[in-house]
Amino acid sequence: MNKYLFPIYRVLVPKPIRTTILKKTLRRNITRLLSSLPDEQINDDQKEILEYLRTNEVRIFPYPFHDNYSADQVEVFFDSGKGMRYVLQDGKRLYFKKRWGVKRIQRAYSDLSREQDINSPHRYLTDSFSTGSNDVLADIGAAEGNFSLAIIEKVKKIYLFEYDREWDEALRATFAPWAEKVEIINKYVADFNDDSHIALDDFYDQKKDINFLKIDVDGAESIVLNSCKRIFESSASLKVALCTYHKQHDEEVFTEMLKKYRFSVTPSKGYMINYYDKNLQSPYLRRGLIRASR
Repeated sequence: MNKYLFPIYRVLVPKPIRTTILKKTLRRNITRLLSSLPDEQINDDQKEILEYLRTNEVRIFPYPFHDNYSADQVEVFFDSGKGMRYVLQDGKRLYFKKRWGVKRIQRAYSDLSREQDINSPHRYLTDSFSTGSNDVLADIGAAEGNFSLAIIEKVKKIYLFEYDREWDEALRATFAPWAEKVEIINKYVADFNDDSHIALDDFYDQKKDINFLKIDVDGAESIVLNSCKRIFESSASLKVALCTYHKQHDEEVFTEMLKKYRFSVTPSKGYMINYYDKNLQSPYLRRGLIRASR
């Protein structure tokens, strides 16, 4: 769309209608592209999405498991002592921001659960890429903390990096039962240090114990990686679960970079369609994350 007309379009057309139009356009473009590929150029994951889109609308996760998660089925509880709402995840309390109402929490937790479905391209761990009792995790972009809560009893220690002060309050409530093995750092991970930023290299130099990085920071992954150069240059054993769906070329750029640091790199199975990204371009499908180890 013409760059001068787009601002007018945004004002005149409500967001739900714009989203519907966008998804219909993407569905047409993706099916047309995949259908045009010769058999030797289309992989099984792409074939699966093509089959799905023939009878379904575009979704972030274009797979049948999407429908297994309904916000209405999420039960939300209220902790009057803390004045905060929470859900139960594997019997453990996962708290949310105080200002969030029931409906918003239901939507958020159904999305979080969908992300970590066994078949999801966004799932951080697999049977062959998992955490152990001696692992020390840096959860970079912790937000709600659902991933760390899922593994809290399986690892030695967790550092939660989350700058959002509202999430800080919720995280402290969630991880209070494991306070001895959880440290919350209220800073962005970046390639410099100040009152609100911290370089992971410098943090690692102080702690010397991190051996697992989970990095999911809404498109700022390259900034985080720039803060890990000394860690990567070391000979330390390390695992990295790194999101690659936020930007168009992140998978190939990050894969090449990690391989230079002697990592074995594997992409997650399947693809995501990140239609929230205004810069989404052909071929439209992005790997949710890559898993690296050495």
